[in-house]
Amino acid sequence: MLEVGKKAPEFCLPNQDDVEICLRDILGKWIVLYFYPKDSTPGCTTEACEFSEAAPDFSGLDAIIIGVSGDSTKSHRNFIAKKDLNITLLSDVETTMMQSYGVWQLKKNYGKEYMGVVRTTCIIDPQGVVRALWEKVKVKGHVAEVQAKLTELQA
Repeated sequence: MLEVGKKAPEFCLPNQDDVEICLRDILGKWIVLYFYPKDSTPGCTTEACEFSEAAPDFSGLDAIIIGVSGDSTKSHRNFIAKKDLNITLLSDVETTMMQSYGVWQLKKNYGKEYMGVVRTTCIIDPQGVVRALWEKVKVKGHVAEVQAKLTELQA
């Protein structure tokens, strides 16, 4: 489970190029980690495109942006190519990371209950500590809010 002030859970997952990315290997930078339900759906596309557009600004803050969903690496490659994204997407097909981060939850839609990803973003500092957390994210204006918070945390 994610909690501000606590260490982020370890993870190792393949990115869109089938290269394993582990938390231990990317410590030393600020990490903007966002969980989203599905590649190429309207809200997820908007969020990915906005993070991608803002990537140079985050890079200037010594931060990397990583998106995580249950989609396959192939789906991620197609999504990145179709939308010309320049961010890293991790594939958590088994939902292991999403469960350890507490974002794989019971959801309700039109009276049906099912397990799914709750759109969530966190900022992890260079030491691996969660410094900010947004749960049940609304996409509109979210990227700017995350960028402002990261700037504030580094001040």
